Amino acid sequence: MGMKMKWEDFARSMGVEPQILENKEARLLKQFVMDLKFPTHCQGCQGLDLSNPNPVHHPSYELTPDCNHDCIFCYSNVAVKLGKAPRPGYYGWENPYAITVSQYGEPLISPRIGEVNKMLRDRFPNARLDLQTNGSLLTEELWEKLDFDLVMISLDAASREKHLKITNADTFGAVVNALRIVGNDKSVRSVVRTIFMPGINDEDIPKIAELAASLGVDEMMLQPLTIHELNVERLKRAGLNFERAESIREFLKAAMEAKKYIDVRISGCQLAIYRTMDPLTLFSAKRVAREVAPIVKRDRLSI
Repeated sequence: MGMKMKWEDFARSMGVEPQILENKEARLLKQFVMDLKFPTHCQGCQGLDLSNPNPVHHPSYELTPDCNHDCIFCYSNVAVKLGKAPRPGYYGWENPYAITVSQYGEPLISPRIGEVNKMLRDRFPNARLDLQTNGSLLTEELWEKLDFDLVMISLDAASREKHLKITNADTFGAVVNALRIVGNDKSVRSVVRTIFMPGINDEDIPKIAELAASLGVDEMMLQPLTIHELNVERLKRAGLNFERAESIREFLKAAMEAKKYIDVRISGCQLAIYRTMDPLTLFSAKRVAREVAPIVKRDRLSI
């Protein structure tokens, strides 16, 4: 029985010098991923540690599940409809690295926003305080009363018409004004938070990046879309390309376009995984993210 020959040796015996299959776009995507920084909001999150088998998002303080927007992709809406939205309160632990206000609903609706902000600052003086908001209710007067280290303002369209289509609220001008307010305040890290929805807003993403940068915003946090079952029909009607929404390559290409205008970053837990992939896997992989209902995986703690 003859010895088995390696494929490289067989190729050479036939007069062909073997070459490893390469893909220029795949190499560019890999280099882009390796050069990206983790989002400021994600710093300190357990999801960056791939050795942790059950990571959870850093703590949050939930004020209300109510919102003045009705976004076609929103997980908070789904949680409310299914009775899964968290009750108001602190979901986390002692000595947190960071606290988000909040992950569900629109926190600026609550008349307690200033009170809770101060309470968290006093109770957790070493924690980074992140405000996550749609921005439509943020005014100069309110901003002067708040004390956050980082502000994420959601914007998924570059025009009033598209914004109305996605949010079902005619608040585009107010959101842009909120970006201007936080962009002008260099004592806080300002972030525009955008969801990648190909077929709906992929052409808007670089325009949002350019607009935010012109307003002094520090960073864009571009996030892939998680498709919740109750939102499927709404996303279909709006024109979502489901196949492209699950493509890591398409998502990264959108981030590369936005990078021309602003310091763009992608979800930290995703970036940590993408950095471990070889170029061809990164080029061809799909991210299938579908859920029935989002839930808080942290315990509610009385503070």
